[in-house]
Amino acid sequence: MQIGEVAERTRLSLRTIRHYEEVGLVRPSARSKGGFRLYTESDVQRLLLIRRMKPLDFTLDEMSDLLGVLDELAADQTSDRDAMLDRLRMYHEAAAQRISALREQLDAATGFSDDLQQRLNLHARPHRRV
Repeated sequence: MQIGEVAERTRLSLRTIRHYEEVGLVRPSARSKGGFRLYTESDVQRLLLIRRMKPLDFTLDEMSDLLGVLDELAADQTSDRDAMLDRLRMYHEAAAQRISALREQLDAATGFSDDLQQRLNLHARPHRRV
């Protein structure tokens, strides 16, 4: 599929996909005779994985490293499988810690929003004269 369809499916901009290609996170599987980037379903899944790493503030280097680990494990040709699994565990732990921090931020933001709603309700009541 061409980059436009990939962008639509992944909800990433064309610019973002091209940037990820420039930094080596994803490469189109082929090019058309006209030079257009062509992607496979596997490429789309890789981009979706990258998109899920983004809200957890993984750096491009971390993304690249994690994708390399996943590629090596999928190829099942790694000379040190245990080391790859240890790195994968490290990324899992980092993701879990970042999710926990995001939940704390969300709880604080929800509390703030709830407080504002209570204040709105308090001040929005019609005043009665006695």
